[in-house]
Amino acid sequence: MFTIVALYQFTHFDDPAALQAPLQEKCNFLDIKGSLLLAHEGINGTIAGSQVSIDQILQHLKSLPGCRELQYKDSRARYPPFPRMKVKLRKEIVTMGQPVVDPKTRVGNYVEPRDWNEFISSPNVSIIDTRNDYEIEIGTFGGAINPETKSFRDFPQWWEENKARFHDKRIAMFCTGGIRCEKSTNYLLGQGVKEVFHLRGGILKYLEEVPEADSKWNGKCFVFDARVSVGHGLKEGPHSLCYACRRPIMPEDQNRKEYEHGVACHQCTHEKSKYDKQRFRERQKQIQLARKRGKSHMIGHDGN
Repeated sequence: MFTIVALYQFTHFDDPAALQAPLQEKCNFLDIKGSLLLAHEGINGTIAGSQVSIDQILQHLKSLPGCRELQYKDSRARYPPFPRMKVKLRKEIVTMGQPVVDPKTRVGNYVEPRDWNEFISSPNVSIIDTRNDYEIEIGTFGGAINPETKSFRDFPQWWEENKARFHDKRIAMFCTGGIRCEKSTNYLLGQGVKEVFHLRGGILKYLEEVPEADSKWNGKCFVFDARVSVGHGLKEGPHSLCYACRRPIMPEDQNRKEYEHGVACHQCTHEKSKYDKQRFRERQKQIQLARKRGKSHMIGHDGN
């Protein structure tokens, strides 16, 4: 079994570039795989490895400036969820494109998973799912509003166009692990919204702690690793990825006429040009050749 950890911390790194190489070296030494993003505003990522290695890397991460209270959630997987380790530099650890947004100054009121059901059932509460459209498609909370955004960067524009709908409402927001809500609640507070709340620990913490019999969650939760989706108790879901568009698909979708492994699915076949599809076919060929040589291809997992 592999331990998977989704983590983040908003803090201030004077020189994130100086942290990159030592952190990459530490992860390589511990045989940790996954991705970590570093920016002046903090750290974010998902990593996996043995429990012993994960314990050690978490201890190291907590020693970084301002990271003693590192936010993280762990779960388990039967197979390696990532093919390699990469520590990357970014302008933002979760991209919203709003320079004035700073979760270190203030965020919305946290709602614990055990209290979430009661809160979102209260009068005058509007529930907003801050994730992207393809994530929401496979699961969300009953009654939640879908902004139909393609990326988190689109959220501020959606709010500007729809804010009149939420006049004098209490806003309850949620996302996968909590990081997007740190920014979105700060943004709404900056826009003058008085009562803003968000689910502590995100959907993952809710699915971990709230029994399925009591749950208001419908479907599965998309995750950014080889498991693709998880359900209650963080059990691996049935989804796989279309490795052309990176959207989740069900097993039966692979039987549809539009599906070609690594090349297209029913969701993206009309979005991809003939050139794109030929390029993806060549990529699949290289993956298979690498496997025959007993090597991992740079693309990593392709679900086949």
